[in-house]
Amino acid sequence: MINKPLVLTYLYLLIYILLSSGVILYNKWVLSPKYFNFPFPITLTMIHMGFSGLVAFFLVRVFKVVTPVKMTFEIYATCVIPISAFFASSLWFGNTAYLHISVAFIQMLKALMPVATFTMAVMCGTDKPRCDVFLNMVLVSVGVVVSSYGEIHFNVVGTVYQVTGIFAEALRLVLTQVLLQKKGLTLNPITSLYYIAPCSFVFLFVPWYLLEKPEMEVTQIQFNFWIFFSNALCALALNFSIFLVIGRTGAVTIRVAGVLKDWILIALSTVIFPESTITGLNIIGYAIALCGVVMYNYIKVKDVRASQSPAENLPDRITKDWKLEKKSSDIYVPSSISDNGGSGVGNGSASDVHLDVEAPLIPSSRLSHIGRSVLK
Repeated sequence: MINKPLVLTYLYLLIYILLSSGVILYNKWVLSPKYFNFPFPITLTMIHMGFSGLVAFFLVRVFKVVTPVKMTFEIYATCVIPISAFFASSLWFGNTAYLHISVAFIQMLKALMPVATFTMAVMCGTDKPRCDVFLNMVLVSVGVVVSSYGEIHFNVVGTVYQVTGIFAEALRLVLTQVLLQKKGLTLNPITSLYYIAPCSFVFLFVPWYLLEKPEMEVTQIQFNFWIFFSNALCALALNFSIFLVIGRTGAVTIRVAGVLKDWILIALSTVIFPESTITGLNIIGYAIALCGVVMYNYIKVKDVRASQSPAENLPDRITKDWKLEKKSSDIYVPSSISDNGGSGVGNGSASDVHLDVEAPLIPSSRLSHIGRSVLK
C-alpha cells in the first residue's frame, strides 16, 4: 500500500530541488550578457525584494494569513536593520558574481559557507575554536582551492564578489543569532519577508542609484514584464516550498536534498550554459570540500547526541531526538530571493548552518532557536 505522507514528503523535496535549481539558472540567464542580457544584479535583487515584501504585506495585513509579531522600534533598529543590511549585501555580491563566473563554479565556491560561518561565529564569540572543526575547515578550503585551480574560466572579480557575498551571509547569520535570539523574537517565513524584504530594498537603493541607475539611463534596456514577474514569482515560491519541506522533514533530510541539488545544478548548468566547462580538477576539488562539509555536519550531530542525558530511557530519547530534529529544521531563512540564491533571515545557530545561498537558508542541527523561523 502506498504511504501517502511519505510520497507527499518526497514530492515537496522534489519541488524544493526543482525551484531552488530553477531560480539560480533563471537568474543566471536573465543577468548573463550572452542570453537575456540584463546585467543589473542590484536591480534584479530589488525587484525580488519589492515583490516579496508586497506579497508578504498582503498576506499579513490584508488577508491576515499570519499574525505579525510585536515589533518595537528598538528591536527593528537594533536587529532588523543590521540583519537586512547584510542580507542585502550578500544578495548583491552573490548575484553580481553571475556576471563573471559560471553557475557550476559558484556552487563549488559555496562549499566555503561552513568555513565562513564558523570563522564569524568564533570572531563574534558565539562559538569556540576547536581542533576537529578547524581541520574540517582546512579540508573544505583545500578542496575549494583545488577546484578553483582547475577552473578554466577563472575570474578574480567574480570570485571575490562570490566569496564576499558568502562572508556577508555568514555575518548575517551570526548577527541573527546574537541579536534576534536574545530578544526571543519568533518569525516565520512570511513575517520574515514582511520585515526584512522592505528594509533590504531600501539598503539596495543606495548602491543602485550610484552604480546602476546612471548606466541604465544610457543603455537600451530590455525590460520584459513577464520575464521579471515570473522570475520574482519563482523566487517567492522557493521560499514557500522551504516552508512546506521543513514542516515534513528534519534538518538532515534537507541537507541531503541540498547536496543532491548542488550536484544536479552543476550538471544542468553545463548543459544549459555550454560555455560552462567542468574539469576533472573541479570535480576532485569539490568532492574534497564536500567531504569536509559532511564531516563538519557529523561533528555537529554528534555534539547534539552527546548533550543528551545518557540516563534517558529509549522512548524518551526517541521523543527528544524527534523534537530536536524538528526544532533544527524549524529555523528557516528566506532565500536569496534572488539568488544568489537565496539566503534567509534565519534564526539558526550560525556555526551549525551550511548555507545554501541559492535557496533559502536552512540551518541545521543543534540549535538555539528563536522560536521557529527564517535569511537565501
